[in-house]
Amino acid sequence: MTKVQKFQEKRQPTRPGQRGIAHLVCGRRAKWLVLVLWLVVLFLMAPFAQKLTDAQDNDAASWLPGSAESTQVLEISENFRPEQIPAIVVYARDGGLTAQDRAAITADVGRLKQLTDHGIRGAETRGPVFDREADPRAAQVQVPITMDEKGWERIAPAVDSVRDVVGTGDGGLTVHITGPGGTSADFAEAFEGIDSTLLLSAMAVVIVMLLLTYRSPTLLLIPLLAVIAALFTAQAFIYLLAEHTGLTVNGQSAGILTVLVFGAGTDYALLLVARYREELRRHEDRHEAMALALHRAGPAVIASGATVVLSMLVLLAAEMNSTSGLGPVAAIGVAVGLVAMLTLFPALLVIVGRWIFWPVIPHLGTENPDQRGIWARMGRRISHRPRTTWIATAIALAVCSLGLVQMRAEGLSNADAFTDKPDSITGQEVSARYFPAGAGDPLVIVTNQAQAEQVGRTVAGTRGVVPQSLGLPPGAKPSYDGKVLFEATMSDPADSEAAKQTVERVRDAVHAVPDADARVGGGTAALLDMDRATTHDNVLIIPLVLLVVLLILCALLRALIAPLLLIGTVILSFTAALGISALVFRHLFDYAGESTDFPLFVFLVALGIDYNIFLTTRIREEATHQGTRPGVLTALAATGAVITSAGLVLAGTFAALGTLPMVAFAEIGFAVALGVLLDTFIVRSVLVTALFLDVGPKVWWPHSLARQEEPAPHADPSSSPSGV
Repeated sequence: MTKVQKFQEKRQPTRPGQRGIAHLVCGRRAKWLVLVLWLVVLFLMAPFAQKLTDAQDNDAASWLPGSAESTQVLEISENFRPEQIPAIVVYARDGGLTAQDRAAITADVGRLKQLTDHGIRGAETRGPVFDREADPRAAQVQVPITMDEKGWERIAPAVDSVRDVVGTGDGGLTVHITGPGGTSADFAEAFEGIDSTLLLSAMAVVIVMLLLTYRSPTLLLIPLLAVIAALFTAQAFIYLLAEHTGLTVNGQSAGILTVLVFGAGTDYALLLVARYREELRRHEDRHEAMALALHRAGPAVIASGATVVLSMLVLLAAEMNSTSGLGPVAAIGVAVGLVAMLTLFPALLVIVGRWIFWPVIPHLGTENPDQRGIWARMGRRISHRPRTTWIATAIALAVCSLGLVQMRAEGLSNADAFTDKPDSITGQEVSARYFPAGAGDPLVIVTNQAQAEQVGRTVAGTRGVVPQSLGLPPGAKPSYDGKVLFEATMSDPADSEAAKQTVERVRDAVHAVPDADARVGGGTAALLDMDRATTHDNVLIIPLVLLVVLLILCALLRALIAPLLLIGTVILSFTAALGISALVFRHLFDYAGESTDFPLFVFLVALGIDYNIFLTTRIREEATHQGTRPGVLTALAATGAVITSAGLVLAGTFAALGTLPMVAFAEIGFAVALGVLLDTFIVRSVLVTALFLDVGPKVWWPHSLARQEEPAPHADPSSSPSGV
């Protein structure tokens, strides 16, 4: 008797008692109870899910670092005036403004002062301000717009109302709307429809991949129903928490919630369906087949979900409010999706029966095609020279990682933030030709009233500040509770590196004024604080998440060597994806740089789609029956098709971010999609497989499997009676 046969003899069918809680989900009566419970939950929760948009808090404080100086100024300034941003109307004529132009501008200002819709504070309109007294070539008019919790929703309509008044110019006179208000409106329009765009894109990709994988037009309905139920339930829970516990939800976290729930839920469904289909070929009773599928695939699915949930909860340690708020929102979404995929989804599959796989129905006793497919052949090829394979693959990925030297994750200016060129950016360029480049987005200084004059002189004397620009904002109180507030214009564009350096100089100068308690905020200060906080978060959170993943893998695999190897592959895959992306962004797409949170976001999403968990848990299962090396080949053959499908689903979902006219989202979408494809086709199928084949049973150290006697390393897994 061969060693392979000895190991195969050790494998016994799973007894009903070993199924544990799985039987409570898909039993003959339990399946109907699960369905009824979910219908009740959806009936109660659906109304709340529709209110999540109303619970979003998109004001600046919900994004900025909670302890940052710019956040403190923002909170204090609310005592002087309502939170607002100016839309800057720029009029320009290269040959000089005519008398008719100036009369038209004056008439526009009169009409602007009458506007009150969409938060426009028309009565506080300032201007026109001309670039020079004699023969002016350009004029600016500032229109304040209130930015409370609903400001993000109405900023675009507000700017549209202003545009209806001022027009776009004619006869050589150009008119643009720029400044913080104009730029924010363009950002808001770029975000418009993000949820529906990503959801519809994900659904389209899922439908195509399910058709290609299972060749079944009916099967795709069940995972879509389960995922949509999970999304509605998660949105309802998050709405209730936002209303009653103070959980912060903004447009970013709400959009990412949709992607994560849909993407992760669909992945879990694909993996469970693949295992269920295998069991249907070995069991006549579909209830028994599903119970066994849950018992065997459940730990890997739970481990993957736990990895995402715990990784997202680590975000609570972030300084950025937008990042720390995303953590619990995403964790709740994935947790609800996990529960739905392990309860509602299997119950629905068992209720509908085998016919859902039509036309390729897995009947009892039919052959499992996986063991003779492309992944089985790939595994056998790798097994001949595993060490050479993993070394060559690791070197190739390391070479790709060298592209990191091209990365410029230092933030994007407004001009570089869009894939096209909206009117606000054109207006910014026109304004900079005639006015101080920082006009419209000034520094905001708060100080004690007694030292206000000295602080004002200090600010005016700081390099990079336009001295004559110091003044009280329109509509603001002259003082409040012993403090005063004033603004100052910078000579450089507000989103430039030079302007950030000016903020640092001003802060250093005013902090040195005794007893002034002076603080410096404004748009540029907020950008500076965000950059610093994001850099801190990158350094802190990435190692913490790696530690969480390592602990999960150790608990799941009950080993130490295998988790350390997998963590190494995760890091290598991540750096390779960033390196390739940086080269593409510089030399193909011609992007100016990346946002400061780009590495962290790509890293977190990459962990959520680490299919090594699904492969290695299957390897461990097979190793207990036939040995580690044959188990590697069996596991690769059994999981190859479904993991590839799941990877393509997520890659397609995140690639849809490229449809948004924003560089940051296009970059994240490209890098995540690339990372998914690298992980699916290179890291999981080649690097991890070769490593496990080379190291052999020692990967399970210190577990007893590390001392297991096993058959020859090139045994053909297709002979396994497991059929998996």
